[in-house]
Amino acid sequence: MNSDTTTPQPADGAPETAAKAAAEPAKKAPKKTPTKTTKTTAKRDQPYFDPVAYGNGPDDSVAATEADENAAVTHHTMTIGGSKLAYTATVGHLVTVDPSSSKPDAKMFYVAFTKDNQKEEERAVTFFYNGGPGSSSVFVLLGSFAPRRIKTAMPSFTPPAPYQMEDNADSLIDKSDLVFINPVGTGYSAAIAPNKNRDFWGVDQDANSIKQFIKRYLTKNNRWNSPKFLFGESYGTARSCVLAYLLHEDGVDLNGVTLQSSILDYRQAGNPVGALPTAAADAWYHKKLGVHPTPTNLEDFAEEVAEFARTDYLNALRKFPQTDDDVVQKLSEYTGIDKVTLLAWSLDIAAYDSRGNSLFLTTLLKSKGLSLGSYDGRVTGVSSGIAGKIDPNSGGNDPTMTAVSGVYTSMWNTYLNEQLKFTSTSSFTDLNDQAFLNWDFKHTDPTGAQKGIDAHGNIILYTAGDLAAVMALNVDLKVLSANGMYDFVTPFYQTVIDLQQMPLIDKTVRQNLSATFYPSGHMVYLDGGSRTQLKKDLAKMYEAATTNHVAMSRIIALQQMTAAKRVE
Repeated sequence: MNSDTTTPQPADGAPETAAKAAAEPAKKAPKKTPTKTTKTTAKRDQPYFDPVAYGNGPDDSVAATEADENAAVTHHTMTIGGSKLAYTATVGHLVTVDPSSSKPDAKMFYVAFTKDNQKEEERAVTFFYNGGPGSSSVFVLLGSFAPRRIKTAMPSFTPPAPYQMEDNADSLIDKSDLVFINPVGTGYSAAIAPNKNRDFWGVDQDANSIKQFIKRYLTKNNRWNSPKFLFGESYGTARSCVLAYLLHEDGVDLNGVTLQSSILDYRQAGNPVGALPTAAADAWYHKKLGVHPTPTNLEDFAEEVAEFARTDYLNALRKFPQTDDDVVQKLSEYTGIDKVTLLAWSLDIAAYDSRGNSLFLTTLLKSKGLSLGSYDGRVTGVSSGIAGKIDPNSGGNDPTMTAVSGVYTSMWNTYLNEQLKFTSTSSFTDLNDQAFLNWDFKHTDPTGAQKGIDAHGNIILYTAGDLAAVMALNVDLKVLSANGMYDFVTPFYQTVIDLQQMPLIDKTVRQNLSATFYPSGHMVYLDGGSRTQLKKDLAKMYEAATTNHVAMSRIIALQQMTAAKRVE
């Protein structure tokens, strides 16, 4: 939506006309004619108040009469990399349609930041989302690469208000326009009747919905010929794998995909081999290692632990209860957990108690009355007294989320309402537990195989195969896997294993895949140094994905060919 207004103003005098008149003989004054005017564009902010009630329950929806595409539009400037940059923020809804009937089926909330005065084919656009499933995009929006971000005290607790926001020196706005998507049932997004929110709560349903949003955004904003990227976090990485393939099948080929804090194979969730290097990183950070001398380089140490994990540790797990004392001793040194306790855990460093709490995270600093954050092991929380009886898996009680939930909540409301000038009578749904509880994990992969749940109802979602398929079909697609080394929710080494084992054989295509690691947690960007380095790695990936003109031509040709086949 364009908020530019045109105001006629008197034209400035033309110097060459005045000089010519002075050199010529005086003449009779000509008849008066209207003064020439020139048009100038003044950009004015366009606030928007939205009175629609966006329910977040499984059977909620908005009426078809409320299926409008509204937006608040504001104009901003910032300095990044020493250069002043003007950008526009657009906050509102786009209406997606059922691909079969073309009837409106969902009203989806988004926040877009676009650099002013850019050519379509020269300006990339990146679509961001968090995971859950059931999370809005507020976490990645306020924390990562938008033009403005929250200030936190990570890994320490961020004290209560007043909080602060700042221009983001690590913003990706200098490389790409940024669109933050809120899936149905999150943010202010909802189904349009007669559809219900639950109709969009599933692996394939969700990916198809996001696909329709992206296509609508490209049409609405004339961006079909722009380089296109995805950025997904946590469950958003599984979404990206499925979505990238679905987009390809619909004639939309991507230039790049960023997978941050990946979970690509749910069968491996809780795999102690994949979790061990993260546990060792936590022990290293809190100075609980039994290794002497203490390693000075975390990445080198993590690589050493990974070698142990896939060899001696894996064999020890398979042979238990038979044990090799040397292996148990080394496991104790790497994790800071005594041998008796490890044996009581059956050597399983990723084991959980009956309440679903990680044994390792609640044990490492138990003598100090502290537990570690599962999303970022550097963060600690009090676990003595009544605090030890509060379920950290309930709401935002995990130490990591506790450390930042206050600043996220307050500054989102401040930023959205006061700076981006979008207000609503509805409650903003940042995390929707109802979506998670009602999520349909069934997934049909590109071969037609079922990769979502097994016959017993267990989640076996596997999406690395979808990623392999789309990389094999779009041989120019760049993929960056970004991982926090203190993340116990989606351990970095498990991601390495999943990517190594995904069915992508072609070595040339595999060169388009890179993995990076940062001394941070699940939300890598909340660590200042890690965010800066990730921005550099992203800039390198974007450069590689957009400056190869031969590859760009292939992507465009592939996109056109796929679209033409669908028309036929």
